[in-house]
Amino acid sequence: MRLLLLDQFSEPGGAQQCLLEMLPAIRQRGWKSMVGLPGEGPLFARIREMGLDAAQIDCGPYSSGTKSVNDVFRFAAGTPKLARQIRGLAGDLNADLVYLNGPRLVPAAARANLQCPVVFHAHSYLFPGAVRIFTGYCLRGTKAWVIAACRFVAEPWRPYVRPERLPVIYTGVAGPPAVSPRPRTGPPRVGCLGRIAPEKGQREFLAAAAIIRRALPDCRFTIYGAPLFSDPKYAREVRAAAKGLPVEFAGWVQDVYPALAELDLVLVPSDGHEGTTRVILEAFAAGVPVVAFRSGGIPEILEHGHGGWLAGNAQEMARTAIEFLTATPEVRARASEVAREIWRRRFTLEQYHRELLDKLDGIAKG
Repeated sequence: MRLLLLDQFSEPGGAQQCLLEMLPAIRQRGWKSMVGLPGEGPLFARIREMGLDAAQIDCGPYSSGTKSVNDVFRFAAGTPKLARQIRGLAGDLNADLVYLNGPRLVPAAARANLQCPVVFHAHSYLFPGAVRIFTGYCLRGTKAWVIAACRFVAEPWRPYVRPERLPVIYTGVAGPPAVSPRPRTGPPRVGCLGRIAPEKGQREFLAAAAIIRRALPDCRFTIYGAPLFSDPKYAREVRAAAKGLPVEFAGWVQDVYPALAELDLVLVPSDGHEGTTRVILEAFAAGVPVVAFRSGGIPEILEHGHGGWLAGNAQEMARTAIEFLTATPEVRARASEVAREIWRRRFTLEQYHRELLDKLDGIAKG
C-alpha cells in the first residue's frame, strides 16, 4: 500500500509524535509512504533520518486558537495552491490513501478531488464555530473517514460523518526501556509535562503547587515544555506566577521517560476541551501515578482510583496529591503498579499501531 501522510505542522507536538512513531510500523508492513509538511521545522530532519521521503507543502502558519481576519483570508487564498500540491503528491505516489494529521488540511484535500480514500485523524477537539462547520461539510463532501482519539473528540463530527466512518482508536505509547523503582527516595517531586499553553493549564499547576508546598515544604516542582504553537505571552505569565515557588522550568524534552523517572506524581490540569493527552499514557507506562482534571476525553482513559485520580479544580488536585505523597510506601508502590498494568493492558504502542494500520488497510481496500 502507498500512503500520503500530511501534517499541518513540522514542529513537535503530540499529534506529530504519533505520526513519527507510525512511520516505522508502516515500513515494517512493507508499505510505501510520503510525508508532506509545512515550514522548515525539525520533523523534516527526523523523517529523513529514518530514510523516508518528506516534501514541503504550504499550510500556514496561522495563529493558534481563534483565527484572525488575516488568517482567514490567507487560508482561503492558500487553499487552492495546497489542493494542487496534495493532488500532485498523491498522483506522483499513486497513493492508495491520503491521511490528514490535522483539520487545516481537510478543505484542501476536499478541493483536490482525490481518487483514493481520505482519512482525517482527529487528535484534538475542534471548537464550535464556522471553522468546524466548514471542515465538517468538507469531510461530508469528500466522504472522508475520521479516526478519533476518543469519543469526546469524535462527537463534533457526528453530524457530518456516518457512524461506520467514525471509529475511535485510543493512542498508545512505547514505554520506557526500564522502569525506576517506586516510590523514589529523597524529597517528593511533582511535574507537569506538555507544551506551555493555556489549555494545558500550567497556571493551574502552579496554583496546586502552592497548596502542596504549604503542606509539604520540601516538595519540588518541574514544568517540562515550551510554547510551541502558542502566544509567548502566556509563557511569561506562567514564569511570573512561579516566583517564590520551588519550580524548575526544564524546557522541551525529546524523550519524556528520563523526566518521568525523576517524578513521584504527574499533574494534568488541562482545560475542558482536552482530548486524551498522551502524557497520561506515558506516565502510566513509566509507573508514575497521575492526578488530572476531569476534562474532555481524560475520563475515558483515566478511571478515578486506578493508576490516578480525577479532580475538579486546583484545590482538589492539590488535596489528592498531598494524600498520595504522604501515603505509605506500600500504597504508593501499588498505585504505580496499577498505572503500569493499565498501560500494558490498553495503551501499548504495538496495540495502537496494529489497530490503526489495520483500519487504514481496510479503508484503502474498501
